[in-house]
Amino acid sequence: MGGAVRFLAVLLLLLTPAPAWAAAGDQPWTGTWEAAPSGTAPALPGAAIRNVVHLSVGGHELRVRVTNRLGTTPLHLGAVTVALRQGQGPDAVPGTLRTATFRRATSATVPPGRDLLTDPVRLTVPAAADLLVTVLTPDDSGPATQHGTALQTSWVALVGAGHAADEDGSAYRTPISNWYYVAGVDVRGVATASVVAFGDSLTDGHGSTHDANHRWPDLLAERHRRLGVLNAGIGGNRLLRDGTGPGALARLDVDALDRAGVRFLVVFEGVNDINGSPTADDVSAYADAYRTLVARAHARHLRVVGVTLTPYGGYPAHTAAREKVRQGVNEFIRTGGAFDAVCDADAALRDPADPVRLLPRYDPGDHLHFDDDGMRAVADCVSRVLL
Repeated sequence: MGGAVRFLAVLLLLLTPAPAWAAAGDQPWTGTWEAAPSGTAPALPGAAIRNVVHLSVGGHELRVRVTNRLGTTPLHLGAVTVALRQGQGPDAVPGTLRTATFRRATSATVPPGRDLLTDPVRLTVPAAADLLVTVLTPDDSGPATQHGTALQTSWVALVGAGHAADEDGSAYRTPISNWYYVAGVDVRGVATASVVAFGDSLTDGHGSTHDANHRWPDLLAERHRRLGVLNAGIGGNRLLRDGTGPGALARLDVDALDRAGVRFLVVFEGVNDINGSPTADDVSAYADAYRTLVARAHARHLRVVGVTLTPYGGYPAHTAAREKVRQGVNEFIRTGGAFDAVCDADAALRDPADPVRLLPRYDPGDHLHFDDDGMRAVADCVSRVLL
């Protein structure tokens, strides 16, 4: 399928609403939230972990992807509940808590290396809602699959027996800043497609305000409320090899192409390779990896947006040699013809007076990541070329 035909097919799908008469079971699932597993953490056996996740699109039915993808032993689930969050703490909106089931059972076992979807849960959730996903693991010995640096406070009831079903959050006294055991949430509703933001810490949100949902994928979701936006960013991730989490090509299917309703892929990855991979000076290696990634996405009929690598002069790892590689990689992203569209984030965020550096207004102080204004600039750039 040619690029123009692919674009028109995706656009038609996006603009076609589900029939008003369609029953919930007839509507397709669309991803509304994702956290790609990035590593492991010590298990908390007997605890109830109340994960706070921020949805992009709403729906009248949902399902949760529970993960033991990086675990080495079976994960026994004593209970999984979902509820809309009330306020800024661990309390649930009264009347919204639901117990999720797995083939109609309230407990389940997730084999090591696997994910497990809950049965559909009847709960109406609005766009931009905070959902509480509480997981009780009676005897998990770990390692526990997690997404680190969530930039979101979640909560733990350390003596968790029975607390998974509490609407009152008073038992949840221990704050944490990572997501345990949850890799995604899908909904059925008005959305007809989703976009996956695929990258490293720049996509994961490092540098943005904690508990504010100011990562650029969150801000992109504000601009496209008919699209589910899934954040598959992992801080420290790499394009050419494993880094924090499996490398981009190794995790492309499970973190992006296999997600529910995905029709768009935004690729913003490569700076960690420039700073640390053995082939860091070989621009052709990046070009080959991007071409492979795009070809695999095109085989699934996805529209793929490439994002140029932003400047990081002043960051300790920056050198003149690495800057030359960044410029070469960006030239390929802009002109190599691999991508269906290009967001030139380099041009949007660099300082015109010193193009190897970020504009000061976008720099949180480390000269690599973005503050909230920088995240907004990336979201604006992607939004202009996405559809």
